[in-house]
Amino acid sequence: MNTLLLFALFLSSHADQVRPNLVLIHVDDLRHDTLGYLGNSTVQTPHLDNLARRATSFTNSFVTTSICGVSRATLLTGQWQRHHKCGGFGQNLSEDQWRNTYPELLRLAGYRTGFIGKIGIADKPEHKAMWEKRWDYYRGLPGQAGDQFIDPNDPQKRHKTQLFGDQALEFISVREPRPFALQISFNAVHARDGKPREFTPDPREETLYKDTVMPVPPLANEAYFGLLPPFVQESEARRRWQARYSNPELNQATLKDYYRLITGVDREVGRMVAELQKLDLAKNTVIVFTSDNGFALGDRGLADKWFMYEESIRVPLLIADLRDRDPGRCRVESIVLNADIAPTLLDLASVKAPQTMQGRSLVPFLRRYIPMDWRYGFFYEHHAGSKNIPPSEGVRSERYKYIRWLEPTPEGIRNGQARMEQLYDLENDPLELKDVFKDPKLAQIVEQSRKVWQSLRKELE
Repeated sequence: MNTLLLFALFLSSHADQVRPNLVLIHVDDLRHDTLGYLGNSTVQTPHLDNLARRATSFTNSFVTTSICGVSRATLLTGQWQRHHKCGGFGQNLSEDQWRNTYPELLRLAGYRTGFIGKIGIADKPEHKAMWEKRWDYYRGLPGQAGDQFIDPNDPQKRHKTQLFGDQALEFISVREPRPFALQISFNAVHARDGKPREFTPDPREETLYKDTVMPVPPLANEAYFGLLPPFVQESEARRRWQARYSNPELNQATLKDYYRLITGVDREVGRMVAELQKLDLAKNTVIVFTSDNGFALGDRGLADKWFMYEESIRVPLLIADLRDRDPGRCRVESIVLNADIAPTLLDLASVKAPQTMQGRSLVPFLRRYIPMDWRYGFFYEHHAGSKNIPPSEGVRSERYKYIRWLEPTPEGIRNGQARMEQLYDLENDPLELKDVFKDPKLAQIVEQSRKVWQSLRKELE
C-alpha cells in the first residue's frame, strides 16, 4: 500500500477527533436587546453572559424574514424565502431541498444529528415521517404543539423549556465515536396568542422579577404609533398590542413573564454547557445561540414581529468555539444573517456548502478576519398573512433602510408593486422615527435603494 493511501486512511480514521461537535440553540421571538451580555441590566442570563466572555458576538445580526416558519426554513437551507418558497406553516421542504440542508449534509459526512423542540414549519401530520427520518435523534413538535408551554402528554408535566433541556442532555450523554450536531429549538419565548396568560413561565421562575419595575423599550410610547402608515396601525400587530401592553399593569405583567422565559432558557443553556464539560466534550464543541426573529414589546404601539423595523428583524447571535485556547471576547459589527448559519455549521465541520446556499460562512469572523467582499446590506421580505399583516420588502444597509410596502394581493406581492415607500437614515435616526423618503436631498439615495432592491429581488430567486 503506497504512502499517500496510508495517509488518506489515517486522516479518515481520525477525522472525528478533529471535527467539532456542533450545538445550535434556537430561541423563538427573542429580541436582540434582552440579554445581559448585550447590555440589558434587568434580565438575569448568567450562563449566556458567561458563554459570551469566550465567544464571538454579532451585534448586527438580522433575519431575512421575520416570522418563525420562513426563518426556520432559511436556517436549514441557507436560503431566502423567495428561493426556498417555504412561506407558510403548513408547507414543508421537498426531498430535493432536504438533501441540501445543513443537517442532511452533516449526517452524510458522518455526524450523529439531533433535533429537539419546535419545528415551526411542516405542521401537517403527513410531514412527521419526513422530519423523523432526517435525524438520528428526533424530538420535534409541530408549531401548535410546540407553542404550548406544558406538555399534556408528559407524565412529569414539565415546562417545555425544561423538557427540551432534559432531551438535550439525553442526546449529549450518548457516547459515540462520531461527532454530533444538535439543534434545540425552544418554543420560549413565543406567546400563546389569545390564552389568558400568553407567556407562561416555568414555575421555577414564577416569582422572579416580582418586585422589579421592568424597563419598557424606548419606543413603547403611544406618540410613535401615529407615525406609522395607516394600514400598519390597523394590522394584527395592533390587536395583539391591545392584549399585552394596553395599560401599565398589563404591560408590566407581560414583560415580567417574557423575561422569566428568557431566564428559563438561560438555565437550560447552563445545564447543557455543564454536561459538555462533565463529559469532557466541551473542548471539542462549538455552540451557536440565536433567535428566529426579533419581537416588538409594545414598540410603536405594536406587538410581535413581521415588519422591517429594527426590533423585529434584529436578533442576537453568539458563536462560542470552546476549542479556542485563547477565547477572548470578540464583537463583530458587520451585517450577518440567519441565512449564514447553515454554511457556517458546514464550514466548521469541513463540509463544503452546496451552491444552493445563498448565505455565507461566518468562520472568518471567528478567526478575527473580515472578508474584503463582505455584504454592506441585505434584502428583506415578508409576505405571510397579507390580509391582516401588511406585506413588505426592502433593503437594509449599514446606513439606510428602504421599506417597500407591497399591495396586499397575490399579484401585488408577486410583482413587488408598491403601496407605500419609506426611507430611514439609521445613522442620524437609529430609532426610525423620521421617514425621509420625500426629502429632495435624498432623492438619489431613494433611486439607488430601489435599484438595489430590484436587483437583489431577482438575484435571490
